[in-house]
Amino acid sequence: MNNTTWEQRARQFRNLHQQPGIFVTPNPWDAGSARVLEALGFKALATTSAGLAYSLGKPDGHSAITREETLRNAQSIIQATSLPVSADLENGFGDDPAVCAATILLAAEAGLAGGSIEDATGNPADPIYPFELAVERVKAAVEAASSLSTPFTLTARAENLIRGRLDLKDTINRLVAFADAGADVLFAPGLKTAEEITAVVKAVAPRPVNVIMGISGMELSLDMLQQLGIKRVSVGSSVVRAAYGAFFRAAEEILRKGTFSYADDAKPYADLNELFGRWP
Repeated sequence: MNNTTWEQRARQFRNLHQQPGIFVTPNPWDAGSARVLEALGFKALATTSAGLAYSLGKPDGHSAITREETLRNAQSIIQATSLPVSADLENGFGDDPAVCAATILLAAEAGLAGGSIEDATGNPADPIYPFELAVERVKAAVEAASSLSTPFTLTARAENLIRGRLDLKDTINRLVAFADAGADVLFAPGLKTAEEITAVVKAVAPRPVNVIMGISGMELSLDMLQQLGIKRVSVGSSVVRAAYGAFFRAAEEILRKGTFSYADDAKPYADLNELFGRWP
């Protein structure tokens, strides 16, 4: 991919956050799933650490996949589509703020239009970085992104709600501090109600907020989320888990019933060949 193309994608991704309306960044796990999502009409993509881990036969979680594996997967997705791609960069692949900064520079070098840094440590005994260190890590990532000649849209994630710390007040305080540190987008996975989402949106305004959907029991539609002030929606591992769900059902039917009716719902061979044949 040439530098001009990367610049175009980076600016396109930044513009999506600045223009009116909500948009979805679905989460492909490989080049093929990325091409499907582009063909369906999505405007941007975001990688999924869980999807990558599962595709490699690993569980999701810190240290399951390396920074090199993450960036290599992101490049395969970038090369497969014409869309801007943002990456799940987990905790920046290191505790030190300098490591977060280095990860952002490597992500931009790989051709990514954006990426996220989270405040989760990967240590189950102490899952969230202390407030001051969490902010310093975001500041370092912001400084690295700001040093680039092309916009790199940095998302800062507060992980309390999905790491066993159901403290909305602290989560909001962290998001506000991340916004003050210069993060472009704020994200607290685990928000479940309109009231929680509204509180976050108001606290960090006018910075855009990402929410994750595709979670069982969540019934908010895109129209509802837009009314609540959400700018960007991701779906995390839910699409890859849906794909694995169909795979499991097909394999289990063969094994347990000795039948093959799953093929009735499979995407036709000719359709997939035609879709993937549109790209060189």
